[in-house]
Amino acid sequence: MESRTKPIFFLFSILYFLSLLFISITATQNPSSSIISRFQEYLRINTAQPNPNYYEAADFILSQANSLSLESQTIEFVKNKPLILLKWSGKNPNLPSVILNSHTDVVPVESQKWTYDPFGAHIDPQGNIYARGSQDMKCVGLQYLEAIRKLKDSGFEPTRTIYLTFVPDEEIGGHDGVEKLAESDLFKKMNVAFVLDEGLASPGEKYRAFYAERSPMWTVIKATGAPGHGAKLYDNTAMENLLKSIEIIRRYRASQFDMVKAGLKAEGEVVSVNMAFLKAGTRTPTGFVMNLQPSEAEAGFDIRVPPTADQEALLRRIAEEWAPASRNMTFEYGQFKQKQSVLDNFGNPAVTASDNSNPWWALLEEAVRSAGGELEKPEIFPASTDCRYFRRQGLPAIGFSPMANTPILLHDHNEFLNEAEYLKGVDIYVSIIKAYASYAEHAEAKGSVSKDEL
Repeated sequence: MESRTKPIFFLFSILYFLSLLFISITATQNPSSSIISRFQEYLRINTAQPNPNYYEAADFILSQANSLSLESQTIEFVKNKPLILLKWSGKNPNLPSVILNSHTDVVPVESQKWTYDPFGAHIDPQGNIYARGSQDMKCVGLQYLEAIRKLKDSGFEPTRTIYLTFVPDEEIGGHDGVEKLAESDLFKKMNVAFVLDEGLASPGEKYRAFYAERSPMWTVIKATGAPGHGAKLYDNTAMENLLKSIEIIRRYRASQFDMVKAGLKAEGEVVSVNMAFLKAGTRTPTGFVMNLQPSEAEAGFDIRVPPTADQEALLRRIAEEWAPASRNMTFEYGQFKQKQSVLDNFGNPAVTASDNSNPWWALLEEAVRSAGGELEKPEIFPASTDCRYFRRQGLPAIGFSPMANTPILLHDHNEFLNEAEYLKGVDIYVSIIKAYASYAEHAEAKGSVSKDEL
């Protein structure tokens, strides 16, 4: 019995060794599998608001930075909200730097409405990777790092310094993340010339790029009136006054949306108004008092204003038409810290030139083309990103996420990104980062950047 056991054990040992060797050779021959595995690992870290696991994400990012020999720094402008700053030093420290920005937090999920675990990073038979953050925007953060890995493996050395910022809180306004960074002394020392941040997926073949964005102006309209019996008919109740305003706002919204439907303007070029909540009535333990007309009623609106719009005229419209004092109406905006000017700190429209007058735009366009892609017509981002805090400083900033042939699913159930598109995006960033890191013409200090280039 012993004589037969030894050769069998020896045979299994050989087979086990060969299987390990096969796995090692396969991984070496197919680096794409490692790239996808790292992406899945990042996606599996639950950084959903309101309780994002920032430190686990930070540890993962720092481990990747360490494997790439990048300088790293962890900063907490606000306690328990780490911002990771990575640095790939350029050969010419006198050249202004470039920031590649991404945020680590993601929006909440309704797990029961997903086909797969939203933090499982499941890959279906079509190669679609399902996870919260697969589009918005853990993909971009990891693609930056994978692109740098490829560039380093090729022996490339940057001429100008490249910073990578992995920031908290973008999904709740960015006030404790990028906003504080952009206003800090540290940021001044970074001598930044240009910022690349997130964009949107494109259902078509071409990639989308954004040179500006709509500013949020979250507004609450409140109506008051005399309370009364639920059966009584009388004028100027709180609910009646609020409903009149809602109808006026609905008509304004329709006029803006009609221009988009007719193809006259893109979504980012009109003012969007969407009602976010409606609050009224007297609550009971089981519902509401039905035979009492309330003395107060209010509605909240998510308003987004493009940089081409007259923000002051919109405020007058709200005061005179949407919430007139003559109907016992009042309004508040910005109480949620989401009221942004459409102008930068110098009084100029917060936009980035999207033509050849801006070398950073020209470099992006050519780099995407060199990698086999093509850009759509430049757009105004329909919502808000951290780009606004950089543009507020007068810096050129472009929003771009290399996701073509992909439905727009950010903040939606079953958010996914196909692994082939993800891998192609890495190569797109290889081309972009190489172009930006090699560009040596723009040698001025940050403070003397020509406004013509912005």
